Amino acid sequence: MTQLKQSLFADHAYLPDGWRRNVLLEWDTNGTLTAVTPDTRNAAADVAKAAGPILPGMPNLHSHAFQRAMAGLTEYRATSGTGATDNFWSWRDLMYRFAAQITPEGLASVAQWLYIEMLKAGYTSVCEFHYVHHTPDGCRYTNPAELGQRVVDAASASGIGMTMLPVLYQYSGFGARAPRDDQRRFINTPDSLLDLLGTLRAARPESAALRYGVAPHSLRAVSEQSLRALLGGVDSSAPVHIHIAEQTAELDACIETEGARPVQWLLDRFDVDSRWCLVHATHVDTNETLALAKSGAVAGLCLTTEANLGDGIFPAQEYLDAQGRMGVGSDSHIGVDWRAELRLLEYGQRLTRRQRNVLASAHATHVADRLFDAALEGGARATGRAVGALQAGHRADWLVLDPDHASIAEHAPDAWLSGVVFCEHGETPIRDVYAGGDKVVDNRRHRDEEGAYARYRVALADLLK
Repeated sequence: MTQLKQSLFADHAYLPDGWRRNVLLEWDTNGTLTAVTPDTRNAAADVAKAAGPILPGMPNLHSHAFQRAMAGLTEYRATSGTGATDNFWSWRDLMYRFAAQITPEGLASVAQWLYIEMLKAGYTSVCEFHYVHHTPDGCRYTNPAELGQRVVDAASASGIGMTMLPVLYQYSGFGARAPRDDQRRFINTPDSLLDLLGTLRAARPESAALRYGVAPHSLRAVSEQSLRALLGGVDSSAPVHIHIAEQTAELDACIETEGARPVQWLLDRFDVDSRWCLVHATHVDTNETLALAKSGAVAGLCLTTEANLGDGIFPAQEYLDAQGRMGVGSDSHIGVDWRAELRLLEYGQRLTRRQRNVLASAHATHVADRLFDAALEGGARATGRAVGALQAGHRADWLVLDPDHASIAEHAPDAWLSGVVFCEHGETPIRDVYAGGDKVVDNRRHRDEEGAYARYRVALADLLK
């Protein structure tokens, strides 16, 4: 049966070879682009016209949905006394207390509102690193995939595409240390996690908008044996995401326990390739930087979270110059805006090196263009889905810029991305957002914004009692 097609005409669209004029986009009822034709002079009279220039939708490669409800609630010193410091580990204790309280209904409401915020910001896909699996006392729900299904359904309701990554969390630290009591909602064996994944897949089958992978939480939370068991239980093409080398304390513990730095340990023992996403990878030496780039894996950079937690600064210039792949994620959701992630990526390098336009290259003299292209490609690879580009066979995901917004008005097209990423002029320059060919954000409003926000507020009030 021939699929009915829809179409949209844009005066300007950002294609894999850059900005092009008079672009006709066509997609089928499955939400897949069937043709992208620049220099179209005679579009049919009944073809709708985009309200402004079009950019591909950005993949968000790292998310913990429930943490959005914590944003702004940990900005105080959690320890006291002379010489006391506040860092990732003290923040983690507060996060665990928050995670202990969330209900299935609350998680669904928080996740749906978060995904609406992502769509409004121009994220059209999300990789959900989902590790809250059990009841508050650590028992399994009658449906072991209860919380995972709630999150998948929240993505579907919002319209965002998803790669769901159930997390294997087995130990509290290197050396297979027993889990802490406040980690009881997270804990699984490889077999029980794979069973949970199977239940989830059966209830919510894969589609063009939904893909499954797995996420060993971190090297401190799994062993070599359990990681091999996990990988052996999934398809060889399934995305694999892992937190790694985020904190110097983690680095030191890995060296002490395993005799190697985390990224080097992983690369030496596993076939790390393009289906892997190494989230953060902040603390890597020169050899690890080059080896990670050579592997084809994606470095999952979450700049607003890494700054908020005081993690450190990734060696982005060396990594990108070695042809390393990268993408961005909003992680703990202290901010939900890919523009801020790219801006902070460049600004961290500027502050460290005391130079400007550090991440420009000989082939991409505009920093924003280089980082946008890299985040699209790496983010798409991390999702394991055909997204991140306006071309036939890819998901019909894009965002429409407001041509009258001060960040781009009167600018030439080659300066538009620079304006979008590096300028702040009040409201977002993103006017409309399409996901799977469906217009989910119209003139900066999501189709279910009022109802979803009301439910989010109810969930937040319950969490903050």
